[in-house]
Amino acid sequence: MKKAIPVLLACVLLTLSAGAQTNIWFDTDIMIGMPDKEAREVDDGIALIMALKQPQIRIVGISNVTYVDYGFEMIQKLMKWHHKGAPIPVYKGSPQANDLGTENEATRALYAALKKEKLTIMALGPVTNVATVIKNHPDIIPQIEKIVMCAARTPDLPFNPGMGNLNVFDYNYEMDTNSMDVLLASPVPLVFAGYEPSSYTHIGKIDLSCLNLSLEADKWLYETVQPWMQLNEKLFGVYGFIPFDCSTLGMVTHPEYFTYYRDIPIKATYKKNDALQIQPNQPEKYFLEVSYDFESPKKVLYARRALQGFEEKILETLSVQR
Repeated sequence: MKKAIPVLLACVLLTLSAGAQTNIWFDTDIMIGMPDKEAREVDDGIALIMALKQPQIRIVGISNVTYVDYGFEMIQKLMKWHHKGAPIPVYKGSPQANDLGTENEATRALYAALKKEKLTIMALGPVTNVATVIKNHPDIIPQIEKIVMCAARTPDLPFNPGMGNLNVFDYNYEMDTNSMDVLLASPVPLVFAGYEPSSYTHIGKIDLSCLNLSLEADKWLYETVQPWMQLNEKLFGVYGFIPFDCSTLGMVTHPEYFTYYRDIPIKATYKKNDALQIQPNQPEKYFLEVSYDFESPKKVLYARRALQGFEEKILETLSVQR
């Protein structure tokens, strides 16, 4: 009987652990490895690999937005290498992030999933798919626990990675401001972790020593991120990259590794463009900003900073062996 006690305790702990999982819908604009004139960002792929290794979450479904045919195949490829559990369905969403209100395979699947259970939605790209579900099916809003996004900033914060040589723009927001307006007008709790907290993390050449280059998956990842790291050195003066989407994921899986502004007002402000070098035809534009000085009815949770140790949490998941 004495030997049975640890076994019983283990069963109880496993049951409690499983019950503590957060049910996630994972919406991404994954572009890692996509052929183009220049390398495309890799943080979305890194975030998916990391997400597939987290026992704290259960991914109910995955949808994509923009470059949906390429993204669909890439998601399947990464899951084949890094996912060991039950199959996760994958759905193609909005191909251009410019068709708010138009139903697609992803929006129909997300609506059906929400009908079954409450979900936290992780939106790592433009929020077109998510906003379409909310716009077309407001009855489903109570089933959304929260939406966690990679976007927004504090007032006048430039997005200038590395040595600050070049300002970039809030891609996920600016690609589809109309869809973000739908989310801001909804009662759904919103969480933002974009450039600001992510800028405290950086993956460089030495960090990739965690990969085993004798393994196909690790070798592919190592070779795929090199052009993106080289482009970052050319543009920003630093060889490596910021894993933006990992901070968004971390808000759910590792919330203790972030500092926050809680219940902070958010709104779109219209002012001079600070990224004219790459947007020369937009002298002014909308910014998605948070500030306690704003008088805005919508208040959100906003990540300010990723703390020491979070970068290691990313790195320890990258190898297919982990």
